Amino acid sequence: MIQSEYLVHTFPNGIRLIHQESASPVGHLGVILNTGSRDEKPDEHGIAHFIEHCIFKGTKKRKAFHILSRMEDVGGELNAYTTKEETALYATFLSEYYSRAAELLYDILFHSVFPEKELKLEKEVVVEEINSYNDSPSELIFDDFDEMVFDGHPIARNIMGTYDTVRSFGREQIFRFIDQNYHTDQMVISSVGNISFKKLIGLLDRYFGHIPGKMRVHNREKFDHFVPAVKHVTKETYQTHCMVGTMAYDSADPKRVVMILLNNLLGGQGMNSRLNLSLRERKGMAYNIESSYNSYSDTGLFSVYFGTDNDNFEKALQVVYKEFQLLREKKLGTMQLTRAQKQLIGQLAIAGENREDLMLTIGKSFLFYNRVDPMKMVFEKIEAITASQIIEVANEILNPSRMSLLTYR
Repeated sequence: MIQSEYLVHTFPNGIRLIHQESASPVGHLGVILNTGSRDEKPDEHGIAHFIEHCIFKGTKKRKAFHILSRMEDVGGELNAYTTKEETALYATFLSEYYSRAAELLYDILFHSVFPEKELKLEKEVVVEEINSYNDSPSELIFDDFDEMVFDGHPIARNIMGTYDTVRSFGREQIFRFIDQNYHTDQMVISSVGNISFKKLIGLLDRYFGHIPGKMRVHNREKFDHFVPAVKHVTKETYQTHCMVGTMAYDSADPKRVVMILLNNLLGGQGMNSRLNLSLRERKGMAYNIESSYNSYSDTGLFSVYFGTDNDNFEKALQVVYKEFQLLREKKLGTMQLTRAQKQLIGQLAIAGENREDLMLTIGKSFLFYNRVDPMKMVFEKIEAITASQIIEVANEILNPSRMSLLTYR
């Protein structure tokens, strides 16, 4: 089946496939699962991420060294990541090794054995990863902010877990989590590479097609009890680190695209973002300032982070709120809007040139929406955004009375 420039197929067990053919000699293949840290029970905190670490540590027919060497011996790479809502396993390789990559991903996903000796070693690796975050306040504050605003909800917890939970995990608990959360109708195989779709379907059917179908019947717990809060944490830091933010649109909300443009204009990756210009370039109050917008299946979070000298904190915070106020009260002019649209479109187009990122992006879109909008359609949606829509979204989201505030001082 053709879906715009992407080719899609569903195997009888519910596993979906999306592919974009490419003339590049390099192929990218991944399996993305609709399972993340928010699917954990309290005593499982960090287990989704821990499984991602340990899934490379041995299968019924391979030891850890053989798993890592399988792709690296032919110049390829094997990788994985975990977020609040998904887990991904993926490989990059010369396209002639598609079969090798497909078989390896199948083997580690469905036949990992999680040896006790390897689990013990990897627990200490994850503990050191937690330590590295604790040593970096500019990263740790993002997790602490999530815990504050999503107060008590599974999505609040950081992805890595705690020292105690990570050290408590055993094989039985790992297999139970996999059994309860890895469902075939919640898996997407994503591919970008120089291989015909017919050949790819046949190849993947050989490995994934015979897996028994297993459909998800439970729904995630929805977050619906946000209450703005203010919290100041005393830490021995040279700067005041600050997070300010609030709830935003979920991934299915039509206003999501407007929010993406607004966020990029306010504090996106460009050095000409409003917050960077006002706080860094004009005032010299911050080295790093950024805004972010994360959309989830049933909620979303907008936030601004900055670090500044302790004496400048109050002034810097007022600069941030002033930028919020300007976007809420003053419509963008035609040239301002056009420039913002062109900037976002250019950033997306450039990002699409990274074919590994493209493989993961289309896989996630197909997983959560069962479709992938072609780039032309995405650009048209951005170009259709009006100044009135931006000011409407700004008034809904950038209201200081709805903001939570967290500082390390």
